[in-house]
Amino acid sequence: MNHAHVLYHMVRADFLERVRRYSFLLTLAGALYLGYGVATEKVWVVIGNGYRGVYNSAWIGALMAVCCSTFLSLAGFYVVKNSVQRDSDTRVGQILAATPMRTSFYAVAKAVSNFAVLAAMVVILMLAAALMQFLRAETKGVSLWKLWSPFLLLALPAMALTAALAVLFETIPFLSGGLGNVAYFFLWSFGLALSVTAGTAEPTGIQLLFSSTRAILSKIDPNYKDSFSLTIGGERAVRTFLWNGFDWTASIVLVRIAWLAVAVAIALVAAQFFQRFDPAREGSKKKKAGASPVNGERVALQAPTPRIAQPAHLTLLARAAGGRRFPQLVISELQLLLKGQRCWWYAGAAGILVGSVVSPLADSRGGWLVAAWIWPILLWSQLGAREARYQTQSLIFSSERALYRQLPAAWVAGVLVAAVTGGGAAIRMVLSADGKGLVSWAAGALFIPSLALALGVWSGSSKFFEALYTVWWYVGPAHHVSGLDFAGTTAGSSAPIVWIFSAGVLLMAAYVGRRMRLGYV
Repeated sequence: MNHAHVLYHMVRADFLERVRRYSFLLTLAGALYLGYGVATEKVWVVIGNGYRGVYNSAWIGALMAVCCSTFLSLAGFYVVKNSVQRDSDTRVGQILAATPMRTSFYAVAKAVSNFAVLAAMVVILMLAAALMQFLRAETKGVSLWKLWSPFLLLALPAMALTAALAVLFETIPFLSGGLGNVAYFFLWSFGLALSVTAGTAEPTGIQLLFSSTRAILSKIDPNYKDSFSLTIGGERAVRTFLWNGFDWTASIVLVRIAWLAVAVAIALVAAQFFQRFDPAREGSKKKKAGASPVNGERVALQAPTPRIAQPAHLTLLARAAGGRRFPQLVISELQLLLKGQRCWWYAGAAGILVGSVVSPLADSRGGWLVAAWIWPILLWSQLGAREARYQTQSLIFSSERALYRQLPAAWVAGVLVAAVTGGGAAIRMVLSADGKGLVSWAAGALFIPSLALALGVWSGSSKFFEALYTVWWYVGPAHHVSGLDFAGTTAGSSAPIVWIFSAGVLLMAAYVGRRMRLGYV
C-alpha cells in the first residue's frame, strides 16, 4: 500500500467535504472580520504605557498572526471536530476498518486533514494581511517575509495543535460528544491564560511578541510598564513605536517546529483510544443472523397459504383535541431531554438549587444562577437537532401538525429545564422582593431555549449551540458583561425586553427553518 497516495486522497476528500460546509464559511467570515477589526483598529495589542507598533509589514503580520493563533484555534476546533464521527455515520469507517490501514496512520491522516482545513483559513488571512499592508500601512515599503513569517511560524503550528486535539477529543469516548465541546473551551481558556505568564515557548506566540517588543520599549521609555494586552474594543493605544519584526533565531524556529512534533504525538496518542469502528468495543450487540430456535426445536417448513387480495380501505385519521394532547407532548419532549442523565447530574442540579435559595441575593443572582444555566447545556443543545442526529425526521415530520405542535412543545420543555434548574435564584428573588431581577431571570429562561432551538433547527447539529453558548455564557453572565448578560446577573445588565425580543426573533427563525425542512413554500 502506497501510504503517501492513501494519505493524499484521505486528506483531499476530507478537505473538499469540509470546505463546502456552512460552518467553514461562517468561521472564515469570522476570521476575516477579525482581520477587518485589526485594520479598523477594533482589535488591539497594547503594550506598556499605551503603546502599539507602527503599522508596517512586521507589525501587521505579527498582530494578525497572533489573533489567528488565539481566536481561530477556538472556532477552528469546532469546524474540524467531526471527521471521525462522519466516517462512522456514513459507514465509510467500517470499510476503512476492513483494510490493512493501521490505526496510527488513520489518526495522523485525520489530524493532517484537519490541519489542511485550518491552514486554508490561515492562507486566506495571509492574503488579507497583504491587502491591509496596502490599505493601512503607516510606512513605505513591503517585506513579505516580515508580513507572512509570523503566520508560518506562529499561526500554523497552533493550527496543527488544534487539529490534533480535535482528533484526540473525537477518539476519547466521553469527550467525543457535547461534553468535549464544552470542555475544550475551558481548556482553550486555561491555555490562553497560561500563555500570558508562560515563556516564549508557548504555542500562540503572544509571549514571543511581548518579549520582542519589551526589549525595544524598555530602551526608548524610562517609565515603561511591563504589561501586555490583546483586546477587542477595549483599551486603545495612544502611542506608537517602530518595531521591525521578530528575530527568528535557530532556537525559536526549532521551538515552533517542536509544536508540530507535539501535534503528531497527540495524534498518535489519539490512535491508542481509537476503537477502529468496532461495534463490539463500542458496546453494541448484534443478534446473530439465522440463530437456531430455542431448545434445538425444528421448525417445519410449510407452503404459504394463498390469500385472496382484498380492496384497500384508508381509515380516517382520528383528530384529537390539540389542547388536551399538548401537555402530554411537552412531557414527552421533557422526558427525551432528560433521558440518559445519571444520578450525579440530578444531584448537581439539586445542589445548585439549594445553594441558590440559601445564599445571599447577590451570590444567588451573580454566582449560583451562572452555574445553574451552564449545567443543562447538553440538554438544551438537543433542541431542534435531535431529529437530524437520530434520523427520525421522516417519523416526526410526517405526524399530524408537527410544525405547530412538536416545535412549541420542544421549546416549552427547554423553558421548563431553564426554570427548574435556575428556580432557586427565582425563589431567592421573590423572597427579597427583587421584581426587576425576577423579570431579567424570566427573560433569560426564555432566551436560552430559543437560541438552542433556532441553532439546532438551522444547523442540524448540537455542536453550534454548545460552542456559541459556552463562549457567550463565559463572557456575558460569568464575567458580568452587561451587553451580553442574558441572565441579568448584575444590576447594570441589559434591559430584559432586549432578551425577550431576541427570544421572539429566534423562535421565528426556528419556525421558518423547520417550515423549510418540511417543504413548505
